Amino acid sequence: MFGFLLQHAIEWAKVATEVGLLAVLIYLALQFVRETRAVAILAGIIILALGLSILSRAFDLEVIGWLVSRMWAVLAFTTVIVFQPEVRRALSELGRRRGFLHAHGNEARGVDLVNTLVDATYFLADRRIGALIAIEQSIGLRSYAETGTPIDAAVSSKLLSSVFFPNTPLHDGGVIIRRDQLVAAGCIFPLSQSPELGKTLGTRHRAGVGLCEETDAVVIVVSEESGAVSLARSGRLTRGVARDRLKRHLTNYLVKKPATRRFGTSFRLVPSRPAAEAPAAGEA
Repeated sequence: MFGFLLQHAIEWAKVATEVGLLAVLIYLALQFVRETRAVAILAGIIILALGLSILSRAFDLEVIGWLVSRMWAVLAFTTVIVFQPEVRRALSELGRRRGFLHAHGNEARGVDLVNTLVDATYFLADRRIGALIAIEQSIGLRSYAETGTPIDAAVSSKLLSSVFFPNTPLHDGGVIIRRDQLVAAGCIFPLSQSPELGKTLGTRHRAGVGLCEETDAVVIVVSEESGAVSLARSGRLTRGVARDRLKRHLTNYLVKKPATRRFGTSFRLVPSRPAAEAPAAGEA
C-alpha cells in the first residue's frame, strides 16, 4: 500500500514539475515577445485559423477543414519565421560575454570614455552636425565594422568631431567604439523596420535603433536638423537627452556593472521633451 502511494506521489510530482516548467517557459516567452509587432502578426494568424476552423465545422466545408487541420502543424515553423528577430536576440542573450570596461577592472578608462563621448556629442549637437556613435558591449560588432573604414585609434573628442564634420569622406554612416578604441567609421547599420518610429525620424535614428535591436550596443544619435541628442539601447530610443542625463546613462551602461535586464525588452519610443519641440518630419 505504501509503495503504491509513493509511486503515485512521484508521478504527481513529475506532472507538477512539468506543468511548472511549462508555465515558466510560456511566461518567459510571452514576456519576451510582449509589445512587439510579431505578436500582432501571430495573433492575426491564430484568429484566422480559428475563424476558418469554426466556419468549416459550421457549414461542413471539408476542403477548408482539411487545410485548417494541417495549418496548425505549419504554425510552429511560421512562428520561428515571424519571431526571427526576437529568437536571434534571445540566442544572443544566452551567449553574452561579460560587460564592458567593468569586466576588465579598469573603471577609470570607462569614466574617461564617457566624458569624451559626452564632450564630442554636445560639441556636434551645438553645431548641428549629425552623428551616429555605437559603443560595443558584450555582443561583438565586427560584422558591422567591416562595412566601414578601419580606424583603430584611441577615442578622442577631436577625432570624433573630425569624422562627422560635413563633407568629409566618413561623415555618413556610423562609428564603432570597442573599449576605448575607435574601431571603424563610415559603417552601415541595419535600419529598424518598426512602424512605431513613425515618419518624423530619418535613417540615422532608424539605424541606431536597428543596431540595438540586433545587438546590445549603446548608440548615440545626433540630429543634424535640430541638434537634438538621442540614446538608443535594447531597441528603445530616448530622444532629447540632456547632457547630464546622457552622462548618467553612459556611466550606468559602460562603467558600472549593468543590472540584470528584464527578459524580452521590446522597442518603445521614449520622448524626453514636449511634443511641440519634436523635430520636423524627415529628421535624419
